[in-house]
Amino acid sequence: MPMRNNIAKGIEGEDRAVKYLISKGYDILDRNYRIKTGEIDIIATKSDILVFIEVKARTSINFGYPYEAVNWKKRNTILKTSLAYMQDQKLKDYQARYDVIEVYLGKESKINHIKNAF
Repeated sequence: MPMRNNIAKGIEGEDRAVKYLISKGYDILDRNYRIKTGEIDIIATKSDILVFIEVKARTSINFGYPYEAVNWKKRNTILKTSLAYMQDQKLKDYQARYDVIEVYLGKESKINHIKNAF
């Protein structure tokens, strides 16, 4: 049962992150882009910047802040996957940026957008 709950939290967190990004003028290109090297939660553009976004949703900070889960291994996976995406989509005229969006679910529902997280 906890696994389903975590998947539901993840989906809710990503949905909220997408709504937030759209409200801030981002265009969503892709969600849950997955290849052999890994997955990227959200790929968006704003102006001439291609933004790769990792979403971390939590109901509490009992186990640390959400961004802390984006360790060096996860960052490396996102970097490799983003390069493959750019090559596959022939997106060479964009500056790339890597963001983390923390989504706090529950009583104190809020979003913390960390631009240039890595």
